[in-house]
Amino acid sequence: MSKIISDTIQGRSKDPNVNAGFTIAGVTTATGVINASSDVRVTGNLNAGIVTANNFFGNGAGLSNVGVDTATVDASTLQVSGISTFKGVGTFTSDVRVTGNLNAGITTTTSLVNGTALSHRNLIINGAMQVAQRASSSTANGYGDLDRWKHEYAGTDASPTFSQVSVVSSDSGDNPYAVGLTKCARITNADQSSDLQASSLINFNQQIEGQDLRNSGWNYNSSSSYITLSYYVKASITQEYHGFVKTQNGTNYAYPFSLGTLTANTWTKITKTIPGNSNLQIDDTADGGFQVFPVFFAGTNYTNDSITEDAWAAWASGNRSHDQTATWYNTNGATFEITGVQLEVGPVATPFEHRSYQDEYLRCSRYFYFANAQHFFIGRGNNSDGVVTFLETQVPLRGTPTVTLTGNLRHYGIDSYSDSSSTPTVPSFRANQKGIRLNQSGHSGVNDDCVLTMQVSGSDGQGIFLDAEI
Repeated sequence: MSKIISDTIQGRSKDPNVNAGFTIAGVTTATGVINASSDVRVTGNLNAGIVTANNFFGNGAGLSNVGVDTATVDASTLQVSGISTFKGVGTFTSDVRVTGNLNAGITTTTSLVNGTALSHRNLIINGAMQVAQRASSSTANGYGDLDRWKHEYAGTDASPTFSQVSVVSSDSGDNPYAVGLTKCARITNADQSSDLQASSLINFNQQIEGQDLRNSGWNYNSSSSYITLSYYVKASITQEYHGFVKTQNGTNYAYPFSLGTLTANTWTKITKTIPGNSNLQIDDTADGGFQVFPVFFAGTNYTNDSITEDAWAAWASGNRSHDQTATWYNTNGATFEITGVQLEVGPVATPFEHRSYQDEYLRCSRYFYFANAQHFFIGRGNNSDGVVTFLETQVPLRGTPTVTLTGNLRHYGIDSYSDSSSTPTVPSFRANQKGIRLNQSGHSGVNDDCVLTMQVSGSDGQGIFLDAEI
């Protein structure tokens, strides 16, 4: 006969039904059903048939033969730090944050936050400020340096400078360098001797094709459907800054917001989650349908202190933002830097989508193509001084381009060549094709239908510019 040694034995039953918490420190074998209405804490081994409990505490390393076919999780948040396997359908009604590995059949969730990149989610082109085909610095009003980013200024005493610069790894704050963003756009103010005027304006913006928004998955007419704008900013002056987004079709609507008070020379990440609105209209075309203004400096002709921020309202030039503090504008040499601009569908700002330089360059080439000096292509003569040439672009242009020639366009005959400084024209019926046909006069010794080699001649930075920007 075996020995039973116990400090206390209180009652017995066929099934060990326990209605109060208990702790098992040794080896216990239960042949029936354990129904625990309170905590069961096992520090040793538990050999049992069916265990029913409200909560399980532990890492699950010793669990085996778990035959759950469907994992339905209704908790506010499921956090998985190790390896979890769901054999059936995993339905999660709230956030799923996975820091380890998740092996599942079908997972349905309203939002997924993960450290790995999800491709093609960023609607902004050149958000990392990598591509600058035109120049690395410009004071031009319009497109002058960084591809896809438009500069606008008015009512200024001097032209601000827009430039591509490197992100400094030692900068303070939420430094974008730490997440692989090494370039940024910088706005440098000039000496605005008359200070901020009602008509003063400096902004930096990108226009997005309507068809890209229409096909993004954003239900822009629903207040329960969201897009999220995120980016990194750094200003040399401590003050409150502003931005806005707007639609460009139908009755235009704008969504103004504050960046908050930025600490001087400190990087800050801005995140704005923007709902849809029943009044929005975005046409399914290659024209501008949506415009993003990450930063906006302006006088009272463009601002209105009574507007409601973080809400859609009918667009008007005079209600782009709240009235603004004049300190930044009134400071000669004040700077504002921005990078990592991302616009994506959903209520969550995911990590910035890094794309290769080549991928970003090709996206930019839909809007602007530059055939630089020493670029060769094939043409033919069409009259005594005219040449028809075919300039192949990497991708189809968005629309009919504006053609600009700097330097000369040179044609080579059998034994001679000639230069023409005239700007070539682009027949519209060929302008949206990969092969762009250019017509140009001003050459000598051209024979009809002869095959010619064409060359852009000139210094670095000169060539043929095909501009199809919005």
